[in-house]
Amino acid sequence: MEKNITAADLLSLGYTEGKALGLALQATKTSAGITLDVLTDLLAQPGQFLGHEYLSAVANQLMNDQVPDETISLREAGDGYAIFGEDNIEAGARSQMDIAMRLPVTAGGALMPDAHQGYGLPIGGVLATRNAVIPYGVGVDIGCRMALSIFDIPEAFFTENRARFQRELIAQTSFGAGAGFQGRFKADHAVLERPEFRQTALLKQLQDRAHAQLGSSGGGNHFVEWGIIGFAEDDPALGVVKGRYVALLSHSGSRGLGATIAGHYTRLAKDLCKLPQEAANLAYLGLESEAGQEYWMAMNLAGDYASACHEVIHSKMTVAMGGQLLAKIENHHNFAWKETWNGENVIVHRKGATPAAKGILGIIPGSMTAPGFLVRGKGDVQSIQSASHGAGRQMSRTKAIASISKQDMRALLKANDVTLIGAGLDEAPMAYKNIHQVMAAQTDLVDVVAMFEPKIVRMADDGSKED
Repeated sequence: MEKNITAADLLSLGYTEGKALGLALQATKTSAGITLDVLTDLLAQPGQFLGHEYLSAVANQLMNDQVPDETISLREAGDGYAIFGEDNIEAGARSQMDIAMRLPVTAGGALMPDAHQGYGLPIGGVLATRNAVIPYGVGVDIGCRMALSIFDIPEAFFTENRARFQRELIAQTSFGAGAGFQGRFKADHAVLERPEFRQTALLKQLQDRAHAQLGSSGGGNHFVEWGIIGFAEDDPALGVVKGRYVALLSHSGSRGLGATIAGHYTRLAKDLCKLPQEAANLAYLGLESEAGQEYWMAMNLAGDYASACHEVIHSKMTVAMGGQLLAKIENHHNFAWKETWNGENVIVHRKGATPAAKGILGIIPGSMTAPGFLVRGKGDVQSIQSASHGAGRQMSRTKAIASISKQDMRALLKANDVTLIGAGLDEAPMAYKNIHQVMAAQTDLVDVVAMFEPKIVRMADDGSKED
């Protein structure tokens, strides 16, 4: 039996005075299986111990204590991962996912059928990690989400009053990078009084901006739209009977609050976690580190703020148009969750992917002329209980602007009886994948509950990206 391990023993191995040494000594008293050989391996490759029952805290501290200029090695080969709709996924997205699978903290991954290249983790990428969170694995628009309100308003009423629905959609929403509300037009919500806004200097600075932008929608592919949702059969769990109803669908996130949080903690992660150039945007923070705990708190606040924005939008539109609310469904992406997967506690990053645990409702939109789908998750293990978050781009914004004409876009809108307010050619329906092909590629992941047909769509008209 190995003698009791002392601080002197650890110092002789190369440990230095500090928190990691203390945590390591505590761990040796907890488990007899922690030998000097194990502690030598831990010091050499702390990333391999992030999921260890007794040594994860030591591994995290060692990684936080690493000399900033010291590069963390990637694994020579990552584990395999499931790909859904593989034939329609570009090579760039595959390459990014391959790199993510080689991180020392990675436990598993999957690519959704709407996947395309992004920054760090591809859009449509799902990555499970051990005790670490990747700011760029969450994304810039933290907590971006879909919200759907279904009303008892019949389709005929919408048709007869379409101009009024359009007028109120314009009056009650605000779009564009930096957009928001001033004076008496600003909304209030309990999220603005959250104590987290007083816990870091960064969040204190963002509170006023968050108030001004509450209930606004940003740019890029964010939208608020009226449409008709059709249920082919009764859904007792949701409480909606077979039929066609007027519905409001919105897509946006945490605005400037989330973008600033993402930028700040991505820079911090890159300073603390030096990775090879090809993986630099996947820099991660240990969840037991101070920076990791701060980011986790800020990320969750941003997610709740994004939800509050949708609540304000839907509340305004309900007051303006009336009708009894039959059901409200909401789901988010661009987030990280603490989940159990394959019997292991992991952090699941869904960057542009819909949570699809068994029985969980989600919304998968198409494009401004293509239908969206209300779905119920099947809890598929290979997908890490996820599904696509939309159709996914098949053209970059630059290519779409260069190759799609205004005339073609107008013709497609007219053919589908869609009124468009705002949006540029970069968001033209032709820039997106075929939503029916995307849905066909994930029949093992979700069941379709109802189909939503867009009718009046509002988006930013300044060409700005999501912020």
